[in-house]
Amino acid sequence: MCLGEALVDLICERPLADLAEADAFVPAFGGATANIAVTAARHGARVALAGGAGDDSWGRWLQRKLQDEGVDTRFFALAEEQKTRLAFVVVDDAGVPRYELYGEDPRAVLNALGGRVEEAVAAASGLFLTTNALVDPDEREVVLAAREQALAAGLPVVFDPNIRLPRWRLRSQAQSFANACVRDALLVRATAAEAELMTGEADLEQAARALLKGGAQMVVLTRGEHGAILRGELRVDVPGVPAQVRSTVGAGDTLTGVLLARLALSGWYPAAAAAALSDAVAEAARATERWSALA
Repeated sequence: MCLGEALVDLICERPLADLAEADAFVPAFGGATANIAVTAARHGARVALAGGAGDDSWGRWLQRKLQDEGVDTRFFALAEEQKTRLAFVVVDDAGVPRYELYGEDPRAVLNALGGRVEEAVAAASGLFLTTNALVDPDEREVVLAAREQALAAGLPVVFDPNIRLPRWRLRSQAQSFANACVRDALLVRATAAEAELMTGEADLEQAARALLKGGAQMVVLTRGEHGAILRGELRVDVPGVPAQVRSTVGAGDTLTGVLLARLALSGWYPAAAAAALSDAVAEAARATERWSALA
């Protein structure tokens, strides 16, 4: 069970320094949690997305895409009188994206699971979440309740901070709630920058150690073109895979989705994450060779 939103990425498919220079945009499936759910489904896991979009043409487009990919949408709600969030995306010469979001925070998990948390957790074998569903106070209450119920039921929890600071009123709030979700997580997957933000440690080994001390069973920290490390019960270092980088949109989502699938398919056996890390890094590298997260 993945908790989070789906949105539409409108991507200008040529390198640009400024959104105002764009002359055309191509719609693509987007939203970090939705990308991860689809990637996990493509790699054989049974996945549900508890989230939603607006009850409009774009929302129905996203819902059909999810269903076509085999993602369970029983907890995916299309909210009446709400517009689906759109992200206009331009990518610079190095493949680094800039986003401009249009539309209000959909509070997707709140709309999907309000009053249905126990039902959703009972239907799941594991739970995945990011901080994107923790920004709004009411939605945060629902997401954290689902997390606590999952832990109480003995279900594994996988956490990818996916911190987007512009969404937060205070940097300290993002740090605080991200660190709160580390406790008792089977796996925390973060970028080096997110790990430093959460722990204050610029050194990757020190940051991993701090997250493990914070209660995570395993930590995967990604280093972009330099690959990733896994620390915890097992220790794995994976080098980067050469790629002709076009765009890094969703590359991290791809990596997390592969790890999530392998864990789920193994019955949440920790060694599965270690065994999958090389494949996850390779899939993320391939994702950078296209404009959007999902081909």
